[in-house]
Amino acid sequence: MNILVVNSGSSSIKIDLLETRTGERIHQVRIERMGTEACSVVIDKSESIPLGDVTHKEAFQIIFSEQNWVVAAVGHRVVHGGDLFRQPTRIDTNTIENIKSLFPLAPLHNPANVAGIEAAMEVFSDVIHVAVFDTAFHSTLPRRAQYYAIDHALAQQHGLRRYGFHGPSHQWVASEAARFLRTDIRQLRILTCHLGNGASICAVEYGRSVETSMGMTPLEGLVMGTRSGDIDPGLLVYLAKSEGWDLTALDQFLNTKSGLSGLSGIGNDLRDIEEAAANGDERARLSLQVFAHRLRKYIGAYAAVMGGVDAIVFTAGIGENSALIRHRVAQRLEFLGARIDEDLNRTASVCKSHPVTEISDERSRVKVLVVATDEACAIAQETKKLVQALDHVSTPKVIPLAVSARHVHLTQAAVEVLFGKGAQLTAYKPISQPGQFACDQKVNLIGPRRRIDGVRVIGPVRPKNQVEISRTDEFTLGLDAPIRNSGDVKNTPGITLEGPAGTLTIKEGVICARRHIHMTPEDSEAFGVKDRDVVEVAVESDGRNLIFGDVLVRVSKKYVLEMHIDTDEANAAEIKPGMAGVLSDGGMTVSLRVRSTQFETGDRQ
Repeated sequence: MNILVVNSGSSSIKIDLLETRTGERIHQVRIERMGTEACSVVIDKSESIPLGDVTHKEAFQIIFSEQNWVVAAVGHRVVHGGDLFRQPTRIDTNTIENIKSLFPLAPLHNPANVAGIEAAMEVFSDVIHVAVFDTAFHSTLPRRAQYYAIDHALAQQHGLRRYGFHGPSHQWVASEAARFLRTDIRQLRILTCHLGNGASICAVEYGRSVETSMGMTPLEGLVMGTRSGDIDPGLLVYLAKSEGWDLTALDQFLNTKSGLSGLSGIGNDLRDIEEAAANGDERARLSLQVFAHRLRKYIGAYAAVMGGVDAIVFTAGIGENSALIRHRVAQRLEFLGARIDEDLNRTASVCKSHPVTEISDERSRVKVLVVATDEACAIAQETKKLVQALDHVSTPKVIPLAVSARHVHLTQAAVEVLFGKGAQLTAYKPISQPGQFACDQKVNLIGPRRRIDGVRVIGPVRPKNQVEISRTDEFTLGLDAPIRNSGDVKNTPGITLEGPAGTLTIKEGVICARRHIHMTPEDSEAFGVKDRDVVEVAVESDGRNLIFGDVLVRVSKKYVLEMHIDTDEANAAEIKPGMAGVLSDGGMTVSLRVRSTQFETGDRQ
């Protein structure tokens, strides 16, 4: 499938026509200096052609009036999706209006993105257009990572929270790293460091973004080319008072006169700064030190958030090409088990045909990788999935909803400790999934803060002990339980279980269960999804149209079609017995929206 990928900015437009099976670039267009008389275009690396001061619409019409490209669909990069867009979305009039409503959150980016969308939709009016959002991959951030410590009502009113950016890049390189390590991404904790003129780091825990350094805007976090990254807000108040700066001056200071450029006094090109530092320029040296220090600090913090790290990935212009930055950042990470081989680091090189190279020392417990990012290919893959899904499903099919109350799964050994030697679980009543049953047996949960008595055991026995609780239960017990797939209990809190015959303290096993759908292979075929896909489900409750995102699909012949959510979510959404949902594509009659946790990247799949 040939997908046209459009990355439309205010002063430049990048356009790539890709063949999604191999990732091959069939054609490339680069438009520079938009909005000026010096605007020009380069098509397929030919000579630059002057365009003059043209609009996005005029540029598209001029370029594509003489092209005869075969395009199956168009994928558009959109920087900010806010709370409205958590998945790739088919573009229609309503989609465009919703993106426009987010202009205040991304005034430098979303207007240019929309200009590119509208221009491309006029030229390629007979194909599907899809918006792929920088923020979407980070929609899985837990609430604790989303919120600022500010007045809650004000935050709700204006959508003031942490969204994160560079999503397609972080998702792409995490998938590439997992493939290189020959390990399912759902078994890995990966730190992806996207280091370019814009820079961010992401904690990818078992395929999901759980922390990222950029916030409500791309200004938060790491030191960047011209952006400050993290800064004391009091410093801005001081400057506004002492310098008499208005909001425009502060904005320019933070976004265009800070970062590496402000520190070095040389500019934002790291190559120039490295050269100046080698020649003895102290400000250049300080710039490199601050840049590396900030990133190293984030790596340590995010490793703590995930309870460890399996791989650290460097990507984008600086990450892929600066051995010096990789060396400086990797210093003093031995406490994490991360060591680099200096020879491998100096000679590291990545490209499309060789997208991953390892720079870890043989003693390193943590893999350190350099991975070539490919945001255009990531956008093309997401566009392809949505187009195929829309082709597959013609009518909505409902999914029954079930509320999963707190419960416990036990091993046979645990059963005997809690209920007596030789004890067996006995059925109180069957539950919806075949072969499973609510047991006569109950246990008490004893946490660091309080206890919850009379929690039902679910049979049959399992290979691992697992306690599934809600967020309310988490606070009652005094635990910090992560959102996990059932059975994934590594690096989770423990708890004490109390039964009539004894007590048992388990070292790990307490989770808040991730939303998930059980379905048979036949259901999977009907919906056009596969095991481990991640989808959105639309539910109408008391006249409200609700979207549950980040829902895991689980497929087995043993299952009955049903979506499980926990008690807290059911109460908040006013879910009642007998309600059902449909897979969502953002409000269309034909319903499907899928986000795989791993990309299919070219012929390496």
